[in-house]
Amino acid sequence: MQTAIRLVYPPHCLACGEHVSTEFGLCGACFSETHFITGLVCDACGTPLPGDGAEDGILCDGCLAARRPWSQGRAALLYSGAGRRLVLALKHGDRHDIARAAAPWLARAAAPILRDDSLIVPVPLHLLRLLKRRYNQSALLAQSLARETRCDILCDALVRTRRTPSLDGRTREARFEVLHGAIAVRRSRAAQIAGRHVLLVDDVMTSGATFGAATDALYASGAREVCTLALARVGRDA
Repeated sequence: MQTAIRLVYPPHCLACGEHVSTEFGLCGACFSETHFITGLVCDACGTPLPGDGAEDGILCDGCLAARRPWSQGRAALLYSGAGRRLVLALKHGDRHDIARAAAPWLARAAAPILRDDSLIVPVPLHLLRLLKRRYNQSALLAQSLARETRCDILCDALVRTRRTPSLDGRTREARFEVLHGAIAVRRSRAAQIAGRHVLLVDDVMTSGATFGAATDALYASGAREVCTLALARVGRDA
């Protein structure tokens, strides 16, 4: 049956649509354009650093200058090349299959910051934006990661308390100002947050303003520790 299905519907590259040998895979050209983050990274934001990856707890210049409210952070890809195309297709193109394919990428990136009792929580969309898009791409990623790692998940733990404008083109300071107080823990979920190690999941990290607002809300509801995980990280030179 599987052979017959493959003859009719052969697997395609996630990024460009070319035929590939395995489901949820990338062709050679797109794989070479997908910059997976490995080796030494900033312990707070996940950006790649020069070095061999043997050191722990190293911070980049940005995180040394402005300390993050969360404990540790990681990202699976750089937001460039085919990685950027994958994120945009997931976010705006109804490509739910990309979230499924990203599960092992996210799990590898998250391995150093996962705990035995980690609770996976996606960054929320405002209700009006959710109705327009019909799905929350961060929730899709969180669900795929939870299946891959068998961690607990709480998809509706956080809510947007107001609709914020697009952050594209805004400075770091403006992003933090726009998002200040814009995310809260849902009252009915507060008891499930208290005392837990929470792993926040989002599709892209740029300045960290969204992660920061969500982290503040989780700590205000009694979370023991908060770490962050993004599918893609905008490079420092972007």
